[in-house]
Amino acid sequence: MSDAVKTPVMMYTEQTPNPESLKYVTNRMLYQGTADFRTAELAEEWSPLAHELFALPYVKGVYISNNFVTVTKELSFAWEDVMLRLKEFLKAYIEEGKEIIKEGFTEAMQAIVAERGADYDYSEEDAAIAQKIVELIETYVKPAVEMDGGNIEFKGFREGVVSVIMQGSCSGCPSSTVTLKAGIEGMLKRMVPEVKEVVAEMG
Repeated sequence: MSDAVKTPVMMYTEQTPNPESLKYVTNRMLYQGTADFRTAELAEEWSPLAHELFALPYVKGVYISNNFVTVTKELSFAWEDVMLRLKEFLKAYIEEGKEIIKEGFTEAMQAIVAERGADYDYSEEDAAIAQKIVELIETYVKPAVEMDGGNIEFKGFREGVVSVIMQGSCSGCPSSTVTLKAGIEGMLKRMVPEVKEVVAEMG
C-alpha cells in the first residue's frame, strides 16, 4: 500500500471530568470495545501501545476505546508539560500502523470477569428489573460517559441498590461521584421505582 493512499492521522484532545485524565481523539478506529489498563503488567501482556505509554514516567493509566485513548497522568506532572509529547507519540504510533491491542484481549477479559464472579448479581425475582436497568445504562448512560473518556458497566442489583463499575477517566474522578449520584441515580430512580441507590466500584 503506497503512502499516498494512507490518510493522515488527525488528532485532537478533549478535557474529561477528571483533571488528571485527557482524551486523545483520532480519525481512526483503534479498538472496537473498551480496554482499560490500570497496570503496566496488564498493558505489557495485552497492548503494545499501552505498554509503551506506561514506559513514560508521567503515565498512570491508559484506556482505549473506539477512536480514542484516554491517558491518566501522575499527579506530580502538569498537562502543559506532557500533553503535546503524548499527542506526538500517539500520532506517530498510529501512523506507523503498529499494534494497538493484541488478538484475544476481549476473550481474555471476559474470562477474567467470569472468574471474578463479576457476572451480573441479582436474584431471580429481580431479573426483569435488572434487565431494565441494564438497558437504561446501555442506552442513556454509557454514551454520555464515553464522551467523557470513560466507561460504566452494570454489576448487580440487590435490595434496591444498583452497583456499577466505573472505568477510564471516570475511575477515581472527583466529579464521577457527582455524576453518578445526581445524574445516573436520579434517572434510574425515576424510570425504575424499585431503585433506591446507585453505588460505584472502581473497575
